[in-house]
Amino acid sequence: MKSVLLIGQSNMAGRGFLQDVPLIYNENIKMLRNGRWQMMTEPVHVDRHIAGVGPATSFAQAWTEDHPGESIGLIPCAEGGSSIDEWAVDSVLTRHAISEATFAMETSEIVGILWHQGESDSYGARYQAYEEKLISLFNHLREELNAPDIPIMIGELGHYLGEDGFGKNAVEYKQINQILFNVAHAENNVYFVTAKGFTANPDGIHTDAISQRKFGLRYYEAFSKQMHVLDVLDMEHEWIDKEAKRELTKNERIFVQSKKFALGQMSFEEFSIRVSHINESE
Repeated sequence: MKSVLLIGQSNMAGRGFLQDVPLIYNENIKMLRNGRWQMMTEPVHVDRHIAGVGPATSFAQAWTEDHPGESIGLIPCAEGGSSIDEWAVDSVLTRHAISEATFAMETSEIVGILWHQGESDSYGARYQAYEEKLISLFNHLREELNAPDIPIMIGELGHYLGEDGFGKNAVEYKQINQILFNVAHAENNVYFVTAKGFTANPDGIHTDAISQRKFGLRYYEAFSKQMHVLDVLDMEHEWIDKEAKRELTKNERIFVQSKKFALGQMSFEEFSIRVSHINESE
């Protein structure tokens, strides 16, 4: 199985509202929880009780479309609110990410790293030391994972920052974005992914759910074609509409009903009837 390491802060962990988009269910997408690969469900990250839609799910969904019958695993290690200093080579977050990735490598092949971070460093001239710290992190991850050529996709910060809500303080996001752009163009197998056209939750700092779906597609475009993504993809709206109408497999439909039952949204009798109908329809 292939797998992807997810690192950074809250917009990688995901804060898009779950009710704003049809959730993605796919039995060929797994997530690492408690050392086991489980069928993916949103939110993938549980760094906070407010975790929601991030870019990794649409990335993985797009991957499965290009690799029918194969599985991909997501390794969630992003931490909301974390600064670049908290991703230093000897930090808890970096050590944890390497530990989880190393564990995942026992049963999968890590083929990429998705990085999104910088809002916490977009003020107080912190950008001045950002580039050196970011490159140091990437080199360290590649060395520790014995993957010198692994592609790293880095997402641009939202252009809506610096205006409203919690995002009002991120007044130096343009400087961080320029550094992300420069690093992607200077380092081998590092690719820049634009946030052009994205919108935020009412808090002004977190990318909303529909934009996160688009972000995942752009991350995958960069990964699959090994190229920078500098503009909107023509197929974004069409893809999202198509996925909303995707017919679930038997296992996926049973998974959805099991989730609803476990959350107290139906009785055991109703759950049993629905699962029986699913089994009978096959």
